[in-house]
Amino acid sequence: MTHKALLLVASLAASLPLGAQAQTPDVDAELAALANDPRMAEAASVIAAQHDQRLQDLVTLTEIPAPPFEENERAEALAAMMRETGFGPVEIDEAGNVVARRVGAVGNRSVAVVAHIDTVFPAGTDVTVTVEGNRYTAPGIGDNTRGAIMLLELATAIAEAGITTDADLLLIGNVGEEGLGDLSGVRHLYREGADHPDSMIAIDGGEPQRLVTGAIGSNRYRVTYRGAGGHSWGDFGAGNPHHAAARAIALFDERVWPVTQEGDRSSYNIGRMGGGTSVNSIPFESWFEVDMRSGNPERLAALDEVFQETMQAGLTAENSQIAGGAPLTMEIEAIGQRPAGQGDAEWPLVRRAIAVLRDDGIEPQTAASSTDANIPISLGVPAITISRCGSGGGAHSPDEYWIDDEDVVPCTVRGLEIVLLEAGLTD
Repeated sequence: MTHKALLLVASLAASLPLGAQAQTPDVDAELAALANDPRMAEAASVIAAQHDQRLQDLVTLTEIPAPPFEENERAEALAAMMRETGFGPVEIDEAGNVVARRVGAVGNRSVAVVAHIDTVFPAGTDVTVTVEGNRYTAPGIGDNTRGAIMLLELATAIAEAGITTDADLLLIGNVGEEGLGDLSGVRHLYREGADHPDSMIAIDGGEPQRLVTGAIGSNRYRVTYRGAGGHSWGDFGAGNPHHAAARAIALFDERVWPVTQEGDRSSYNIGRMGGGTSVNSIPFESWFEVDMRSGNPERLAALDEVFQETMQAGLTAENSQIAGGAPLTMEIEAIGQRPAGQGDAEWPLVRRAIAVLRDDGIEPQTAASSTDANIPISLGVPAITISRCGSGGGAHSPDEYWIDDEDVVPCTVRGLEIVLLEAGLTD
């Protein structure tokens, strides 16, 4: 999707009706009723009782590799675990998402709870879990295998407590959140023509007080300059793709920096680059990858405009001084576009999540981030991202760890409360 298309999506989102979500519920009354319902107390007991089993499941799932585009084995394992909960029918959809559905009593809307099952780590990464006390260490164990385990905890609690909701409830282990997966799993849920969820709760993040209500968008490109190559001495003067890339990057950095100093926060980064065969060879090609981000679609488009101009300027500058041979060529390939969007603080979903946290003595810290919630937020569909519960660190590193702390069970119960408030606990 181009930056112009992203702007079109953003403008469309502004005009989308929110339907039932536009109503103003009495959130405090809803929360009081939920707290007094014996099914909620039973569900909380179930979450506590299954804790040891879910720690074993955390190890099992973590040790099944799930690089982007290769989540199949983990999806099958999660689907089998989900079926054992008795929550409802489970399937793996065309995109590879694990989808469990519990039909609502009213059924005029649906609420999705999603947790991505892919990790950033490539195939061949050692994902063996090391356990030292209550510390669990392995690549991807927190981000986001723990999120997938939380889906199982919610499913078991709802099933064993006999809970029925007004809305259809979907628990989804989705694919394609990390890296070049480009949110493919959730994009599939909200594809054109799909009967998409009316609201979405993503599980992805460590701090219990952090509540993601806005979407940081990103445009990602791979830029490749190509030429004939040659010998560094005998073909000196021919077009050099590395030189063109260097010119383009320098121009981009010079011209885009002032753009980031205006308006809403934005950023840019050259993350990877490569090309060439030896120190004494003019390279045949030079490539690099660019990431640009903002929570404001217009700021993101402004970055993109500077990027497009400077990439062409770098090519033109190098071609203007070559002494012989064919001119260099350039290819710009979009490798990822995450739409930006600003959520609405008055969405009932946001107000319900804030109420649940405050009721447990936690002051929410609302934020914008880049998560699976980007897709629905950009379309005007209420969505948030909540904690996967537990603490940890080293995300996206081989030494990533997750800690089974004393707040895991209470945090998971809070997550269940948010889900049930949004879906409507049936009398």
